Amino acid sequence: MRKRAAQSWELYNQNVLLLVLLLCFHGSSCNPLSNLKGSVFTDKKDNGLLPQISPSAAPEAQPLLPLLAPSPLAPFTNSSVPKLSGRCPLNFAAVENMISVTSIDCAAPFAEYLANVMCCPQLETTLLVLAGQSSKDTNMLALNRTIAEHCLSDLQKILVSRGANDTLQHICTLNLSNLTEGSCPISDVREFEATVDSSSLLAACGKIDLVNECCEQICQNAITEAAGKLVANAYDLLKTDGSHALPNHSAKTDDCKRVVLRWLASKLDPSDAKDVLRGLSNCKNNRVCPLVFPNMGHHIKACEDRISNETACCSAMGSYVSHLQRQSFITNLQALDCASSLGRKLQKAKVTQNVYNLCHISLKDFSVQVAPDVSGCLLPSLPSDAILDKTSGISFVCDLNDNIPAPWPSASHLQASSCNKTVKIPALPAAASGQKCLYAVDKRSVLILVVSAVVVLL
Repeated sequence: MRKRAAQSWELYNQNVLLLVLLLCFHGSSCNPLSNLKGSVFTDKKDNGLLPQISPSAAPEAQPLLPLLAPSPLAPFTNSSVPKLSGRCPLNFAAVENMISVTSIDCAAPFAEYLANVMCCPQLETTLLVLAGQSSKDTNMLALNRTIAEHCLSDLQKILVSRGANDTLQHICTLNLSNLTEGSCPISDVREFEATVDSSSLLAACGKIDLVNECCEQICQNAITEAAGKLVANAYDLLKTDGSHALPNHSAKTDDCKRVVLRWLASKLDPSDAKDVLRGLSNCKNNRVCPLVFPNMGHHIKACEDRISNETACCSAMGSYVSHLQRQSFITNLQALDCASSLGRKLQKAKVTQNVYNLCHISLKDFSVQVAPDVSGCLLPSLPSDAILDKTSGISFVCDLNDNIPAPWPSASHLQASSCNKTVKIPALPAAASGQKCLYAVDKRSVLILVVSAVVVLL
């Protein structure tokens, strides 16, 4: 029995997982789809068109074998005790709730697919809050490189012990600058507050409007101004030494922005800091398309110039878009950027007709697909987290409320913009629950994805 359990646990650790889909329709109950045969994620091997964007292949399709031990929730309900370095001064217990949320957002099988919209923003926010809270005792907004290495390693060990992916440092491209001062010349709290207008900074960023901040940039402008003052302080010091140049100005500004964010995190309650920092990260993420577009080559020849064979063209477009659907989950606003970016690439490749309209390509077609016959999953454009339910597993809300056609770029619409008030995006879903049917305000359907382990008992 012990050998059998060990074999089953090993299979779980290899991320042999499957999505059980619950599609909730107005007036009907939520029931798992029966006889689900394949994984939502398509195997990436032997596919020359698909860009390599992750360190590991997607999970292989497996038959659904429900109710078999061990529980898929084991890493979250029975976390192991990690062996830490003992050399990291950060108070992990002070942000226990944030660490718990991070471990769920970065759950092993989903981390790379939720990296840009959920996992990495939450992980980076956790690091900022950890460093900010630590500064209350040390009066320093940065760690030295040696200690930063231990702290990054310790945090990853803690997260992995709770079920998170063990390659987070690679998936989220974490480096020492996430905790050190980098090239920013000021990290001492007293010197920081003597250099910047800290009261104005806190007034602008103590609480942000998650809906309007991305366009109005009240807090973002205050952060940029504060970072600029930190950099300028270093420039003044250089001038007193007879130097008139400040190399790597952009890099210094970016490093100083991190210092500013840590200071903000030190002045706010961890939960409030999480809301602000995640909101700011969403502003950055929603401005660009995170997808990598493969070389079109001969795959869209049938769509060039005047289309003579619409069936061949749409087949080619479907084949191309299917490769985009294997990369990551994206938000509503990211989908607008992705549709615009691909449209411009197609136009440069001599595709002059609106193939989005011709081939019925919608915004949802740019995100990970949840099943061959179910539409794609667009995540809400506002910050969201995965949900752990001790009965059903891990779930997250897919915003599938509207079937919005992908906008074809035109001379008057060269680029999609999240601040374009004329562009309609899918309505934001109501509060998430892994077990109940969810409805948006207008009572349209919302899709819930629930993780279940696929285990074979030998």
